[in-house]
Amino acid sequence: MKTPICEKLGIEFPLVAFSHCRDVVVEVSKAGGFGMLGAAGHTPESLEIELTWIDEHIDGKPYGVDLIVPTSIDAKEGGLTVEEIESRIPEPHKRYVEQILAEHGIATAGLWDRQIAANFGDNMREAGASQVLEVALDHPIKMVVNALGVPPGFMIDAARQKGILLGALAGTKEHAIKHAEAGLDAVIAAGGEAGGHCGEIATLVLVPEIVETLRDYPEVSILAAGGIVTGKQMAACMAMGAEGAWTGSVWLTTAEAETHPVIKDKMLQASSRQTVRSRSRTGKYTRQLRSPWTDAWHAAEAPDPLPMPLQGLVSGPALQKIDKLALSGDPGAKALSTYWVGQGVGLMNETIGARSVVREFMEDFAGAAERLGELME
Repeated sequence: MKTPICEKLGIEFPLVAFSHCRDVVVEVSKAGGFGMLGAAGHTPESLEIELTWIDEHIDGKPYGVDLIVPTSIDAKEGGLTVEEIESRIPEPHKRYVEQILAEHGIATAGLWDRQIAANFGDNMREAGASQVLEVALDHPIKMVVNALGVPPGFMIDAARQKGILLGALAGTKEHAIKHAEAGLDAVIAAGGEAGGHCGEIATLVLVPEIVETLRDYPEVSILAAGGIVTGKQMAACMAMGAEGAWTGSVWLTTAEAETHPVIKDKMLQASSRQTVRSRSRTGKYTRQLRSPWTDAWHAAEAPDPLPMPLQGLVSGPALQKIDKLALSGDPGAKALSTYWVGQGVGLMNETIGARSVVREFMEDFAGAAERLGELME
């Protein structure tokens, strides 16, 4: 298969795999797709370790790096000190988190002992993000993508100097236009079915809308995202004008994925109705696995989630404790456990290798294309 994005990235099959797991990135690229390492949360030092490992194992195949550098955070929170960040966390939010944990038999003593602002990622500020980006661009990546908004100017300039493709996610046609006007090479049309940060427009509506909106920007490649976990879905999106698919959730249950084992088991058993779009984790809307944790934040008595990144500083310590206790079999923690995942989770029913997932996408896509061809006879 040869679509423009295949030519740009030097890949055989236009399937992009977003994953925080380096093994998934390597296996997908080796199988003919394009592995995209999620770098959110990495320090420059830890990202250097991950990318060096990928370079040593990927056999020269192309891959990319995904960053989260929201311009709004740079402007509003970037210059705050640790003390100023902590002062913006209301006590009622802390007490509500403690209430949720206590109701599930989890002790809350010492939950806030460590400075919560220590979790405030430096890569969410321009200085820190520049360092992480510099590490990424020193490796032979083919594309860098910003997950929230138009990439900041320093990100665009640095990538252009290295001759590396630039992309960004869009949840509306207005977002897509801003990306195109900024001169990006690729726009990921991310429907509301997607896991992680997402908008509210369904993929089936958003993809053709963005394709039509960007007709005056033929040089911009459009990738479809949001609930895509099969080749049939990929084929449907490409029939609507997308050049390929951007996928994330489907890799969370693969053999190589480093997904928390309790979460992985939950995903394998979940239906497509067991996800929820909520601001409770980061302050922006994300789709995640539904649990009593997410339900609690939708209760009438729940405080309104704080803006990003402050809500993450409220939820982070609790979710870290939940994950740790769930590993030891704590029933309350296992019940509360949640993670980002899209509505396609209902089709993710077995654990197989990442290469096998790519192969199934290819076979499924070919079958769908054949069925469409038969309809034209």
